[in-house]
Amino acid sequence: MSDAVEARFTVQAELGLHARPAGRFVSLAGKFDSEVQVARADDDEWVSGRSVLSILSLAAGQGTILRVRAEGPDSQEAVEALGALLSTASEGD
Repeated sequence: MSDAVEARFTVQAELGLHARPAGRFVSLAGKFDSEVQVARADDDEWVSGRSVLSILSLAAGQGTILRVRAEGPDSQEAVEALGALLSTASEGD
């Protein structure tokens, strides 16, 4: 198993990480073999990146800095892809 990879990303969407983008995040996280976890940068409470309710519990509005951590065979790819999703400012929701 690969080492854990972790990075920080700022939520760019104007409405933050609400239901639809959280659903997209969970869907994308599910495509990777690695275990994905997310936490607010100012908190040490990690939640599953594969649970919409867990992601919503972070109450991540625009500008919130989140830490994304993945551990597994494709951890680097998972963190990069999920970070790109969080860093996208498009709102199409």
